[in-house]
Amino acid sequence: MARADWIGETLGGRYEIEELLGQGGMSAVYKANDPNLRRVVALKLIHPHLSSDPEFVRRFEEEAAAVAQLRHPNLIQVFDFTHDDETYYIVFEFVPGETLQDRLKRLHDSGRQMSIDEVVSIVTQSADALDYAHNNGLVHRDIKPANIMVNIQNDPIIMDFGIAKIMGGTQHTATGAVLGTARYMSPEQIQGQKIDPRTDIYALGVTLFEMLGGRPPFNADSAMTVMMMHMTDPVPDLRDLRADVPPGLVAVVNKAMAKNQDERYQTAAEVSAAVRE
Repeated sequence: MARADWIGETLGGRYEIEELLGQGGMSAVYKANDPNLRRVVALKLIHPHLSSDPEFVRRFEEEAAAVAQLRHPNLIQVFDFTHDDETYYIVFEFVPGETLQDRLKRLHDSGRQMSIDEVVSIVTQSADALDYAHNNGLVHRDIKPANIMVNIQNDPIIMDFGIAKIMGGTQHTATGAVLGTARYMSPEQIQGQKIDPRTDIYALGVTLFEMLGGRPPFNADSAMTVMMMHMTDPVPDLRDLRADVPPGLVAVVNKAMAKNQDERYQTAAEVSAAVRE
Protein backbone atom coordinates (compact mmCIF):
# COMPACT_ATOMS: atom_id res chain seq x y z
CA MET A 1 0.00 0.00 0.00
CA ALA A 2 0.97 3.65 -0.21
CA ARG A 3 3.41 4.74 2.43
CA ALA A 4 1.92 7.43 4.61
CA ASP A 5 5.45 8.36 5.58
CA TRP A 6 6.32 9.57 2.05
CA ILE A 7 4.67 12.86 3.01
CA GLY A 8 7.40 15.28 3.96
CA GLU A 9 10.03 13.21 2.10
CA THR A 10 12.06 14.45 -0.89
CA LEU A 11 12.41 12.14 -3.90
CA GLY A 12 15.38 12.28 -6.24
CA GLY A 13 16.86 15.09 -4.16
CA ARG A 14 14.21 17.33 -5.71
CA TYR A 15 10.50 16.56 -5.36
CA GLU A 16 9.06 17.52 -1.96
CA ILE A 17 6.05 15.28 -1.32
CA GLU A 18 3.10 17.12 0.22
CA GLU A 19 -0.02 14.93 0.14
CA LEU A 20 -1.50 11.65 -1.10
CA LEU A 21 -3.94 12.23 -3.99
CA GLY A 22 -5.01 8.64 -4.60
CA GLN A 23 -3.83 5.05 -4.83
CA GLY A 24 -4.53 1.78 -6.60
CA GLY A 25 -3.24 -1.75 -6.75
CA MET A 26 -0.06 -0.79 -8.58
CA SER A 27 0.79 2.77 -7.65
CA ALA A 28 0.06 5.77 -5.47
CA VAL A 29 -0.16 9.38 -6.64
CA TYR A 30 1.15 12.27 -4.56
CA LYS A 31 1.11 16.01 -4.92
CA ALA A 32 4.63 17.41 -4.70
CA ASN A 33 6.56 20.65 -5.00
CA ASP A 34 9.38 21.01 -7.52
CA PRO A 35 11.53 23.86 -6.15
CA ASN A 36 13.86 23.79 -9.19
CA LEU A 37 11.10 24.95 -11.55
CA ARG A 38 8.90 26.44 -8.82
CA ARG A 39 5.84 24.43 -9.77
CA VAL A 40 3.48 21.87 -8.28
CA VAL A 41 3.65 18.40 -9.87
CA ALA A 42 2.01 15.01 -9.41
CA LEU A 43 4.17 11.97 -8.69
CA LYS A 44 2.99 8.44 -9.46
CA LEU A 45 5.02 6.06 -7.29
CA ILE A 46 5.07 2.46 -8.45
CA HIS A 47 4.54 -0.04 -5.66
CA PRO A 48 7.75 -1.87 -4.66
CA HIS A 49 6.60 -5.39 -5.64
CA LEU A 50 6.68 -4.23 -9.29
CA SER A 51 10.00 -2.41 -9.16
CA SER A 52 11.80 -5.65 -8.27
CA ASP A 53 10.64 -7.27 -11.56
CA PRO A 54 13.27 -6.72 -14.32
CA GLU A 55 10.67 -7.23 -17.08
CA PHE A 56 8.48 -4.54 -15.51
CA VAL A 57 11.41 -2.12 -15.30
CA ARG A 58 12.25 -2.73 -18.97
CA ARG A 59 8.63 -2.07 -20.05
CA PHE A 60 8.41 0.95 -17.78
CA GLU A 61 11.46 2.61 -19.34
CA GLU A 62 10.47 1.76 -22.92
CA GLU A 63 6.84 2.88 -22.73
CA ALA A 64 7.71 5.86 -20.57
CA ALA A 65 9.98 7.30 -23.25
CA ALA A 66 7.15 7.02 -25.83
CA VAL A 67 4.50 8.60 -23.59
CA ALA A 68 6.80 11.50 -22.70
CA GLN A 69 6.88 12.50 -26.40
CA LEU A 70 3.15 13.27 -26.48
CA ARG A 71 2.11 16.94 -26.57
CA HIS A 72 -1.61 17.69 -26.74
CA PRO A 73 -3.77 20.10 -24.70
CA ASN A 74 -6.10 17.25 -23.65
CA LEU A 75 -3.36 14.79 -22.64
CA ILE A 76 -1.61 15.08 -19.32
CA GLN A 77 1.96 16.33 -19.75
CA VAL A 78 4.60 13.91 -18.56
CA PHE A 79 7.76 15.61 -17.28
CA ASP A 80 9.92 12.68 -16.21
CA PHE A 81 10.14 8.95 -15.51
CA THR A 82 12.92 7.96 -13.18
CA HIS A 83 13.83 6.12 -9.99
CA ASP A 84 15.35 6.87 -6.61
CA ASP A 85 17.08 3.62 -5.60
CA GLU A 86 14.28 1.04 -5.81
CA THR A 87 11.42 3.57 -6.01
CA TYR A 88 10.28 4.06 -9.62
CA TYR A 89 8.10 7.07 -10.27
CA ILE A 90 6.55 9.23 -12.98
CA VAL A 91 6.45 13.03 -12.73
CA PHE A 92 3.59 14.76 -14.51
CA GLU A 93 1.72 18.02 -14.47
CA PHE A 94 -0.64 18.66 -11.59
CA VAL A 95 -4.14 19.39 -12.94
CA PRO A 96 -6.51 21.17 -10.53
CA GLY A 97 -10.04 19.84 -10.98
CA GLU A 98 -11.82 16.52 -10.50
CA THR A 99 -11.95 13.24 -12.34
CA LEU A 100 -14.87 12.62 -14.66
CA GLN A 101 -15.73 9.69 -12.36
CA ASP A 102 -16.00 12.05 -9.37
CA ARG A 103 -18.07 14.53 -11.37
CA LEU A 104 -20.50 11.84 -12.54
CA LYS A 105 -20.84 10.54 -8.97
CA ARG A 106 -21.49 14.05 -7.67
CA LEU A 107 -24.21 14.62 -10.27
CA HIS A 108 -25.73 11.19 -9.64
CA ASP A 109 -25.81 11.69 -5.87
CA SER A 110 -27.70 14.98 -6.29
CA GLY A 111 -30.16 13.48 -8.80
CA ARG A 112 -28.82 15.48 -11.73
CA GLN A 113 -27.50 14.60 -15.18
CA MET A 114 -24.67 16.05 -17.21
CA SER A 115 -25.89 18.53 -19.81
CA ILE A 116 -25.75 17.37 -23.43
CA ASP A 117 -23.49 20.34 -24.28
CA GLU A 118 -20.99 19.35 -21.61
CA VAL A 119 -21.05 15.71 -22.73
CA VAL A 120 -20.36 16.77 -26.32
CA SER A 121 -17.49 19.05 -25.26
CA ILE A 122 -15.81 16.38 -23.11
CA VAL A 123 -16.17 13.52 -25.58
CA THR A 124 -15.04 15.45 -28.67
CA GLN A 125 -11.93 16.81 -26.96
CA SER A 126 -11.14 13.37 -25.54
CA ALA A 127 -11.56 11.79 -28.98
CA ASP A 128 -9.27 14.41 -30.54
CA ALA A 129 -6.60 13.65 -27.93
CA LEU A 130 -6.92 9.90 -28.52
CA ASP A 131 -6.67 10.39 -32.27
CA TYR A 132 -3.45 12.35 -31.80
CA ALA A 133 -1.99 9.59 -29.60
CA HIS A 134 -3.11 6.82 -31.95
CA ASN A 135 -1.46 8.63 -34.87
CA ASN A 136 1.71 8.58 -32.78
CA GLY A 137 1.48 4.82 -32.37
CA LEU A 138 0.14 4.70 -28.80
CA VAL A 139 -3.04 3.06 -27.52
CA HIS A 140 -4.28 4.03 -24.06
CA ARG A 141 -5.83 0.62 -23.11
CA ASP A 142 -7.65 1.91 -20.03
CA ILE A 143 -10.00 4.73 -21.00
CA LYS A 144 -12.58 5.25 -18.26
CA PRO A 145 -13.99 8.22 -16.27
CA ALA A 146 -11.40 7.69 -13.51
CA ASN A 147 -8.63 8.35 -16.07
CA ILE A 148 -10.10 11.60 -17.39
CA MET A 149 -9.55 14.75 -15.33
CA VAL A 150 -11.92 17.67 -15.87
CA ASN A 151 -9.93 20.84 -15.21
CA ILE A 152 -11.22 24.13 -13.87
CA GLN A 153 -11.89 25.31 -17.45
CA ASN A 154 -14.13 22.23 -17.89
CA ASP A 155 -11.74 20.66 -20.42
CA PRO A 156 -10.97 16.94 -20.22
CA ILE A 157 -7.36 15.86 -19.66
CA ILE A 158 -6.66 12.18 -20.31
CA MET A 159 -4.31 10.67 -17.75
CA ASP A 160 -2.33 7.45 -17.41
CA PHE A 161 -1.43 7.04 -21.08
CA GLY A 162 0.49 3.83 -21.57
CA ILE A 163 0.25 2.94 -17.89
CA ALA A 164 -1.77 -0.23 -18.59
CA LYS A 165 0.98 -1.40 -20.94
CA ILE A 166 3.75 -0.38 -18.56
CA MET A 167 2.00 -2.35 -15.84
CA GLY A 168 1.60 -5.36 -18.13
CA GLY A 169 -2.15 -5.82 -17.95
CA THR A 170 -4.05 -6.48 -14.75
CA GLN A 171 -2.17 -9.31 -13.06
CA HIS A 172 -0.92 -6.97 -10.32
CA THR A 173 -4.19 -5.09 -9.90
CA ALA A 174 -6.41 -5.14 -6.83
CA THR A 175 -9.84 -6.76 -7.36
CA GLY A 176 -11.73 -3.45 -7.17
CA ALA A 177 -9.53 -2.00 -9.90
CA VAL A 178 -10.27 -4.99 -12.15
CA LEU A 179 -14.00 -4.40 -11.70
CA GLY A 180 -13.50 -0.68 -12.35
CA THR A 181 -11.73 -1.43 -15.58
CA ALA A 182 -14.02 -4.33 -16.57
CA ARG A 183 -16.91 -1.89 -16.97
CA TYR A 184 -15.07 -0.26 -19.89
CA MET A 185 -13.26 -3.23 -21.47
CA SER A 186 -13.79 -4.13 -25.11
CA PRO A 187 -14.68 -7.72 -26.08
CA GLU A 188 -11.29 -8.22 -27.76
CA GLN A 189 -9.48 -7.01 -24.63
CA ILE A 190 -11.49 -9.44 -22.49
CA GLN A 191 -10.53 -12.29 -24.84
CA GLY A 192 -6.86 -11.34 -24.71
CA GLN A 193 -6.74 -10.53 -28.41
CA LYS A 194 -4.59 -7.91 -30.11
CA ILE A 195 -5.23 -4.35 -28.93
CA ASP A 196 -5.48 -1.46 -31.40
CA PRO A 197 -7.00 2.06 -31.40
CA ARG A 198 -10.51 0.63 -31.77
CA THR A 199 -10.16 -0.74 -28.23
CA ASP A 200 -9.94 2.86 -26.94
CA ILE A 201 -12.90 3.78 -29.17
CA TYR A 202 -15.03 1.10 -27.48
CA ALA A 203 -14.05 2.34 -24.01
CA LEU A 204 -14.79 5.93 -25.04
CA GLY A 205 -18.22 4.75 -26.25
CA VAL A 206 -18.87 3.18 -22.84
CA THR A 207 -17.77 6.42 -21.15
CA LEU A 208 -20.07 8.42 -23.45
CA PHE A 209 -22.96 6.09 -22.55
CA GLU A 210 -22.29 6.71 -18.85
CA MET A 211 -22.07 10.50 -19.27
CA LEU A 212 -25.43 10.51 -21.06
CA GLY A 213 -27.24 7.81 -19.09
CA GLY A 214 -25.84 8.40 -15.61
CA ARG A 215 -24.63 4.81 -15.24
CA PRO A 216 -22.38 2.41 -17.17
CA PRO A 217 -24.15 0.25 -19.77
CA PHE A 218 -23.20 -3.02 -18.05
CA ASN A 219 -23.09 -3.45 -14.28
CA ALA A 220 -22.88 -6.50 -12.03
CA ASP A 221 -21.33 -7.55 -8.73
CA SER A 222 -18.48 -9.50 -10.32
CA ALA A 223 -15.94 -8.41 -12.92
CA MET A 224 -16.46 -11.75 -14.73
CA THR A 225 -20.20 -11.11 -15.15
CA VAL A 226 -19.57 -7.59 -16.47
CA MET A 227 -17.03 -8.98 -18.96
CA MET A 228 -19.57 -11.57 -20.19
CA MET A 229 -22.12 -8.77 -20.69
CA HIS A 230 -19.63 -6.85 -22.85
CA MET A 231 -19.15 -10.01 -24.91
CA THR A 232 -22.79 -11.01 -25.39
CA ASP A 233 -25.36 -8.40 -24.31
CA PRO A 234 -26.70 -5.71 -26.65
CA VAL A 235 -26.05 -2.09 -25.69
CA PRO A 236 -29.01 -0.93 -23.54
CA ASP A 237 -31.24 1.72 -25.11
CA LEU A 238 -30.04 5.09 -23.79
CA ARG A 239 -33.50 6.61 -24.31
CA ASP A 240 -34.86 4.30 -21.60
CA LEU A 241 -32.52 6.10 -19.20
CA ARG A 242 -32.83 9.60 -20.58
CA ALA A 243 -35.47 10.88 -22.98
CA ASP A 244 -33.63 14.01 -24.18
CA VAL A 245 -30.62 12.21 -25.72
CA PRO A 246 -30.53 13.12 -29.44
CA PRO A 247 -30.94 10.06 -31.70
CA GLY A 248 -27.63 10.95 -33.37
CA LEU A 249 -25.76 10.55 -30.08
CA VAL A 250 -27.45 7.22 -29.39
CA ALA A 251 -26.24 6.06 -32.80
CA VAL A 252 -22.67 7.21 -32.02
CA VAL A 253 -22.66 5.22 -28.75
CA ASN A 254 -24.02 2.10 -30.43
CA LYS A 255 -21.47 2.22 -33.25
CA ALA A 256 -18.53 2.98 -30.93
CA MET A 257 -19.59 0.00 -28.78
CA ALA A 258 -20.02 -2.52 -31.60
CA LYS A 259 -18.80 -5.96 -30.45
CA ASN A 260 -16.90 -6.44 -33.72
CA GLN A 261 -14.02 -3.95 -34.15
CA ASP A 262 -14.69 -3.73 -37.91
CA GLU A 263 -18.19 -2.38 -37.24
CA ARG A 264 -16.96 0.41 -34.94
CA TYR A 265 -15.58 3.80 -35.93
CA GLN A 266 -12.08 3.04 -37.18
CA THR A 267 -10.48 6.22 -35.86
CA ALA A 268 -11.14 8.48 -32.87
CA ALA A 269 -11.33 11.40 -35.36
CA GLU A 270 -14.44 9.72 -36.83
CA VAL A 271 -16.00 9.63 -33.34
CA SER A 272 -15.29 13.32 -32.82
CA ALA A 273 -16.73 14.24 -36.24
CA ALA A 274 -19.86 12.12 -35.66
CA VAL A 275 -20.53 13.70 -32.26
CA ARG A 276 -20.02 17.22 -33.65
CA GLU A 277 -22.57 16.50 -36.38
